[in-house]
Amino acid sequence: MEEVNMNNTSQDNNSSYTYDFNEQVAFIMKVVTIIIICVGLPLTLVAIYAVCSLVKDNHVVPIYVINLLITDLIQLCCMITRVLPNPGSLLIYFYCLVVSIGFMVCIALERYLVIACPLWYRFRRTIKVSVLVCVVVWALPAVIFYLLITGRNSETIGGILLLLPLPLFIFFLGGTLKALSASISVHSAEKRRIVGMLVLVLLIYTLLFLPTIILFLAWGSSVIDERNLYNLSLTFVQFSPLADLILYIFMRKGTIDKLLASVCCCRMDSDDISSPV
Repeated sequence: MEEVNMNNTSQDNNSSYTYDFNEQVAFIMKVVTIIIICVGLPLTLVAIYAVCSLVKDNHVVPIYVINLLITDLIQLCCMITRVLPNPGSLLIYFYCLVVSIGFMVCIALERYLVIACPLWYRFRRTIKVSVLVCVVVWALPAVIFYLLITGRNSETIGGILLLLPLPLFIFFLGGTLKALSASISVHSAEKRRIVGMLVLVLLIYTLLFLPTIILFLAWGSSVIDERNLYNLSLTFVQFSPLADLILYIFMRKGTIDKLLASVCCCRMDSDDISSPV
């Protein structure tokens, strides 16, 4: 009888410890969400206004970036409704996450075509084509979600589909770097902005989305607690609206050159200080 009581007591202690740990994780997640909302919401609105001012005739890139920022804005609004519990906002949130990945692919593809196929890009880039692509990107996740809901092994299939952009990002970056030497019509400053945007998109996907996708594939694992897995995956993804704001920096002409110049100046100053008189 004493052994049974000791076993029951140890189980109660473990369950209480797990409950307290989950409550602490949930509280930290709530604080992080509030900070992201307070910082990201005004900056996203300012970035949308600033990118809209860059839109010109036959200028395709800002349209994709504007749509990406709109998905970030919807994600931030869904975060507000998640702080104030609302189950319906979760589906909209994940829907916008998939849409944002789609527009990241569009941005990377468009930047790749500028370097690899400049003549084709010059004659094919139109506002109508970009609007059609935007409609397809916004509608495609609905088809994917329907297939996942109606099919089997939805977690595995969904994770595999979300992994498909990774080889595309690597191919676009590698192809762009390979075609840079042969590209004559593109200015050197524009080349730096293009490479910077491709590297940034790859980093955003790799650092923020890829861990979440891997955890999503491991959703059925008995080693990881499902609640902690859910909180951990959302921690990475919630920073994506803030990371997408950096794309605006790479769209401004002269911004990258100023950053490189400031870095070089700081390095030269440090070398001058360290060198003997």
